[in-house]
Amino acid sequence: MKSYRAIGIAALTTFAFGLAFAQTPAPQPTPQPTPQPEAAEQAPASEALPVPPPPAIVGTAWILMDAASGNVLAGENIDEPLEPASITKVMTSYVIAAEMAGGKVKPTDQVMMTENAWRKGGAGTDGSYSGFQVNQTAPLLEMEKGMVVQSGNDAAIALAEHVAGSESAFAALMNQYAKRLGMKNSHFANATGLPDEGHLSSAHDLALLGIGLARDFPETYSYNKIKEFTVGPITQPNRNVLLWRDSTVDGIKTGHTSGAGYCLMASAKRDDQRLVSVVLGSTSEKQRASDSQALLNWGFRFYETHKLYDGNTAVATHKLWKGAVDTLELGVAEPLLVTVPRGRYEQLQPTMDVPATLVAPIEKGQAIGTVKVMLDGEVVAERPLVALQAVERAGFFKRLWHELLMWWKST
Repeated sequence: MKSYRAIGIAALTTFAFGLAFAQTPAPQPTPQPTPQPEAAEQAPASEALPVPPPPAIVGTAWILMDAASGNVLAGENIDEPLEPASITKVMTSYVIAAEMAGGKVKPTDQVMMTENAWRKGGAGTDGSYSGFQVNQTAPLLEMEKGMVVQSGNDAAIALAEHVAGSESAFAALMNQYAKRLGMKNSHFANATGLPDEGHLSSAHDLALLGIGLARDFPETYSYNKIKEFTVGPITQPNRNVLLWRDSTVDGIKTGHTSGAGYCLMASAKRDDQRLVSVVLGSTSEKQRASDSQALLNWGFRFYETHKLYDGNTAVATHKLWKGAVDTLELGVAEPLLVTVPRGRYEQLQPTMDVPATLVAPIEKGQAIGTVKVMLDGEVVAERPLVALQAVERAGFFKRLWHELLMWWKST
């Protein structure tokens, strides 16, 4: 072993004299850096209290989520597929907004209130209706507000037929967009939420949907805070009574059928924090509203959301072998936010897991490692670390030099 090592030293020394003036120095071993979160003011000690249990909720399933971080703050039976009733219309709104953004439809389109839509969802049915006249048209934007504010089943069906040709074809679009949103326990069979075989969603999926609508299509989302809407001689109020009780509530949708019970997806924004709650299978309009309000108040009181790192900004710099440059900047592709109990931000512990040896070439956006954020020994956020720039391979002599150095380090 000593003779081999001596031979290696001699070879390395001889080679070094030949290349010393032609090569850039190899990256020196440095301790693996620990990413540091963005600075934040430390909360007063009086705020760093243990979080009490969430309020008792009457319902089959419920959830409270932070919109920015996606953290689930509390919930029960959150992934159980259940009838979503008219909360379905939030998915209908999302599809319409997405198709509009893609240039497929326009807010000025004249939408026909077909006889089919009128018979299945109009005033002659037991469900909620908008009041648009059968066999007459109205601008898409007006009909959509009739669906959102008045929960009009007739408007939802007419819009579905206009966008996709039929309600069943529109339901196929709903399922495609649901998959993009990460809704894993949902299947939509219609645009209204009326009882239909296999028409199911979960509290978790619906919260993701509400967050997605507010994030991706804020203008469409804003229709949910309209308190009343008039069609012809008929003025109807929004059924979300929290719009009148809490000025920070700006959505989202109620629902009720005999099978689904009383349901409510609610959302509020206080300062820069938005929370979304979903209550399914409640026992009354009053109960679903009071429980949703209690959840929102509890979440805002005891949790806060912080941005730890910006997207596409260096979190750490790592040494790189055989590259045109000797270091590689690592970061997260999108801003990393985390929701924690109030007063606990300073106790977050970020750690980084990156391979000990990185060798070029490297592609921009290539996953290199992982950044984890811990609190009390539990992972509260985890994201891939990616290369922030592409790095090509170095020339032959530098690669050979680095190969010898890497061999030397390994012996």
